[in-house]
Order: sequence, then structure tokens, then C-alpha cells
Amino acid sequence: MRNTLIRFLTQAEQTILDRVDFVTEKTAVQAHMSLLQKFARRSGEKPRVRLFTTNYDLCIEQAALRQNIVLIDGFSHSARQRFNRDNFQHDIVRRTAISTKAEYVDGVFHLYKLHGSIDWRRQPDNVVIRSTENTSTLRPVLIYPRSSKYQESFESPYLDMFSALQSCLREPDTTLIIAGYGFADDHISSPIWSALESNLSLRLVLCDPALLDPKKLDSASLAGDSHLIDADIEGQRDYQKRIMKLVQQGDARISVLNGRFEDLADAVPVISGESDRQRLQNRLERIRAEGTA
Repeated sequence: MRNTLIRFLTQAEQTILDRVDFVTEKTAVQAHMSLLQKFARRSGEKPRVRLFTTNYDLCIEQAALRQNIVLIDGFSHSARQRFNRDNFQHDIVRRTAISTKAEYVDGVFHLYKLHGSIDWRRQPDNVVIRSTENTSTLRPVLIYPRSSKYQESFESPYLDMFSALQSCLREPDTTLIIAGYGFADDHISSPIWSALESNLSLRLVLCDPALLDPKKLDSASLAGDSHLIDADIEGQRDYQKRIMKLVQQGDARISVLNGRFEDLADAVPVISGESDRQRLQNRLERIRAEGTA
């Protein structure tokens, strides 16, 4: 019986690995590219935008690659990339041979994969490296969807990711944008709620396609009363329900969008102002796009 259970778990884990390993150079990641492109226009002098995801796939990495965007994700830049949380303290600057002044490079993001990644492997010495090899000595670094996920989140490198999330949520004048997260993981939802309780300068933008009943949307649209729709929160999970109750009670820190990730990418405004280097990059991107059309 025990061996049967072990075989089932092994097969289930491999199935999950196979299903999330779908990203190639041809995979459509336009929404990811659009969102990254908009935030990449943020001045390099300001704190870096930090991306937190529970997804294992490489959509964000592929979108960044196509736009020459740099992701600082905790891994070294050596031939054998190793994870070290101190790497998040590094940054990318531009220096010339004739000047000692360093210029922060635009379009640099911090990426935290809270539940691991398809291309992370743990060596026998417990060091996490970037690799897609499947061998007896390299174990995938993923928090699988099972009852022990809360306990697993206290192990490295997950703990480093969650610590960064909690630290960010405590910072003043911070905006948290949530898309595609259903508040099913209490170890993530609880820090978000605690931040809303204590951080008065925190802003939250919540995007979810299931916040409003599509039938209500259609009816209200026909009647011309779309601004009067009430969200049905009784079927929502505990922390999401609490947040929606804050909205209903007039908490101006929270904005709620009924839509998909693609809708959020379209709704985020373009940051005004471009550096000379960003303008050049945009021109080159248009030329490349015309060449492939």
C-alpha cells in the first residue's frame, strides 16, 4: 500500500511538472509583456518594482527576455546559477571607462516565485540551482498543491520569498496589485490582510474575473446601471470576503477590477516620461516588429 501511494505521488508530481512546462519562444505572453513594458518605464532611481507569483511557469521570464528586461530573482550570474537571498540586494548599473558615476539601468525587476519554479532544482548538498534536469540527485523545487504547503513555505528558498513579501507590505506608500490569485493560501492571504490592518498608506488593486456575476453585468449593461452592481461576496474565501467588506464600507485604499489578467494589463496606465535610452529601445522594437510582419 505504501509503495502504491509513493508511485502515485511521484506520478502526480511529474504530471504537474509536465503541465506547467509549456512556455517556448512561440508562447503568447502579450499581457505579461505589456505589463512589464509599462512598469519598465519607471525611473531607475526609484525602488525596483517587485513581482511576486505563485506560478511555476516561465511566462514572466519569457516576456522579460523578449523585451531585454532584467530580472533579479535571487540567482547568481555564474555559469552554474545558484540561489542566494543576498543576490536580491544587488542591482544593475551602467558605468563608462571615463567616469566613476554609475547610472541605474531602466527596466530592472525583482522576481519572487513564492512556490518555486519549473527550472529550479535542489542538489544533494541542499543548494538550489537553476536547471531543468530530472535526475536522482536533482529534485524539483516546487511547493505542490497539497496539505503540507504551509509547512513547506518555511523552508529555503520559499521562506526568503515570503519574508520579502511581508517586508514589502510593511513599507509606506506601497501599492500591491493582485491578479489571478484566489486567496486560497492562508500563508499568503494572512500577511496581506495584516498589512491592510496596520499599513494606512498601503494601496491595493484587486483584479478578479469572478468578483461579479456575468449575468448581473449583462443585465446592468442593458439597463445602463453598471455602476450600481453589488458584488456577491458570500461565496468568496475568508480573506477575500474581508477585503470586499472593507470596500463596501468605503475603504478608499482598495480598488477592485472585475476582469482577467489581460484586462489588468490594458487598464494599467502608461507611466509618463521616457529616458533617451527608453525611446531608442522603443524605436528598435518597432523596427524589429516591422521586420517580422
